Amino acid sequence: MTAKQIVLQELPSDLDKSRLPEHVAVIMDGNGRWAKQRGLPRIMGHQRGVDALKDLLRCCRDWGIPALTAYAFSTENWGRPLEEVEFLMTLFERVLRRELREMMEENVKIRFIGDLSALPSSLREEIERSQQETAKNTGIQFTVATNYGGRQEILQACRAIARHVQEGTVSPEAIDESLFEQHLYTEGIPHPDLLIRTSGELRISNFLLWQMAYAEIYVTRTLWPDFDRVQFHQALKEYQDRDRRFGKV
Repeated sequence: MTAKQIVLQELPSDLDKSRLPEHVAVIMDGNGRWAKQRGLPRIMGHQRGVDALKDLLRCCRDWGIPALTAYAFSTENWGRPLEEVEFLMTLFERVLRRELREMMEENVKIRFIGDLSALPSSLREEIERSQQETAKNTGIQFTVATNYGGRQEILQACRAIARHVQEGTVSPEAIDESLFEQHLYTEGIPHPDLLIRTSGELRISNFLLWQMAYAEIYVTRTLWPDFDRVQFHQALKEYQDRDRRFGKV
């Protein structure tokens, strides 16, 4: 391990520990382009992207950031080539099976959000097992958005509340932000303070549309497989340099 790597295990001295985000969300963009630049198949970019996510998760733990949410697979990603989609499903399953012991050892609590019913049954089983076995862990909250779409999430929340109104268990006047959030996939998870998007794209791609209302957005041209602790340090430094007013003066 180099001196630089050793230093980066601890919070860099130019960051204020009291002003770190409580929750970081990431759109992990650029795996395919990373592979193409190196003359490799796209699947190699996804494999390298898993390593980058693992390091970011450990970095959040090391630096005292209690929650990380990763956009792993969107509702629109089904439109990718079948071979790539099948590989991603297999990759998710293999990683969960391989990493569960480490997540237990590192006290990670994992949760999946999205329409999981559309996933392969073997993957759903691994997801359920990982959630159950880590449910009592008290370390970092690691949320993985899989077959997730922000519009879909809002629609399903509206339908659920409409059913309650129809049944007479909720009055229209009782519908407020608190009630609405109880019907989102992210119930019980704090809203992200910081959204990081790699690869330079300037959009949020249907990710956490309700929850992202006042998140600070940081975009870097770095492709996801190259996003490391140095890049994360830069994102946190810019986050702390901003004046978060939440619509107030």
